[in-house]
Amino acid sequence: MTFSPTSVLKAFDVLADEAAFSKVAGRLSDDLHLPTEWRASLVAFIANALPSWRDDPLRPAATAETILTAQLCALLNSASRKSRGWDYLQFRMEEPDEVVRGRAIDLVAAPLGQLIWIDGRRYSQYEPLLPLECKRLPTPAGRERDEREYLHSRHGSRGGVQRYKTGDHGAAHAQAAIIAYLQTDDIPTWYGRIGQWIVDLSSENTNWTDDDQITLNSHDVERGLAQLSSNHVRDRGLSGIAIDHIWICI
Repeated sequence: MTFSPTSVLKAFDVLADEAAFSKVAGRLSDDLHLPTEWRASLVAFIANALPSWRDDPLRPAATAETILTAQLCALLNSASRKSRGWDYLQFRMEEPDEVVRGRAIDLVAAPLGQLIWIDGRRYSQYEPLLPLECKRLPTPAGRERDEREYLHSRHGSRGGVQRYKTGDHGAAHAQAAIIAYLQTDDIPTWYGRIGQWIVDLSSENTNWTDDDQITLNSHDVERGLAQLSSNHVRDRGLSGIAIDHIWICI
């Protein structure tokens, strides 16, 4: 059976109603069993919330990545509580990575008081459903900062995609996401620039190839929002990882 984001959301409305009934009846709700493709709906939910977050008149002005992500985390938690079929989710910041415990993930989506099964794997409130890195474009200036940090850093392991490729982040997951806060220029400009960086990295004898290129899937010019995707081979004997990229002009 093929699941589209729309059909998954409709199915989820039914599951949400059943879970709500279970709570009213005074017992714990049943586990939720979701298809693998459900994560596409989760990414779409996050993407659709970003313009509302950016344009919220109550949101204090900010440019720093940590502050922006904290604000976004707050908005996503509020949106999930008020959105039918998404109130079984919570969002958290600086979550310890499940495999590399000394590392922290910028933002994660996790169950809220619910057991969720996807493709035979059980997730509780202690196990993230989706790890998300958050990056500013352009990269802030600094002595040990690399302008290509969205992808890779020559000064260490700050690179957004690089962390997933090496298994430093998200080693327990086959899917992950990166949110980019575009603070200058537009989406087509950054898409071309990052594409050229990947070409350059692939010629520098690193572990990058043309197969790491990012594909632009949708671009909403009016809302300053884009969804992109990429697939990457990973180090440490890990299977490949698929990354959803969500870009928002702020």
